[in-house]
Amino acid sequence: MLVLLDRDGVINQDAPEGILRIEDFYVFPQALEAIAAFTKAGFHIAICTNQSAVGRGILPEATLNAMHEMLRQEAAKHGGKIDAFYFAPDVPHAATHRRKPGPGMLLEALAAFNAKPEETFMVGDMLRDIEAAHAAGCKKMLVRTGKGAQTEA
Repeated sequence: MLVLLDRDGVINQDAPEGILRIEDFYVFPQALEAIAAFTKAGFHIAICTNQSAVGRGILPEATLNAMHEMLRQEAAKHGGKIDAFYFAPDVPHAATHRRKPGPGMLLEALAAFNAKPEETFMVGDMLRDIEAAHAAGCKKMLVRTGKGAQTEA
């Protein structure tokens, strides 16, 4: 079983320009609790996140990887395990099928974990997360953190 999670606004606080420095990477405590609960329930967890700041050259991939390693360690401290990270560096005007709302990252994760889309949840805070889940055939969950309350309205 697999759960796919968006990152910014779902797991960590978002910023209009994106999270560009590791010291600005604030993880929601409730997200760590949820990751731990999913882990204890036997789910694999994969993060699927658009990161156009990498494609724009304002976020080094090494910094992004350090953020993800920090997140993996924080999740482990709370009893959770993040199995994989997928990111799309595409800028919006040159998006590939990997950038949400495209389903590419989700399909990659489904294949890697041999997961059935109809049994897999995608959790996000934006319409594009929900659209990507729909395109991949996954179940959809909208959280109210990040842009979730605005998206719901």
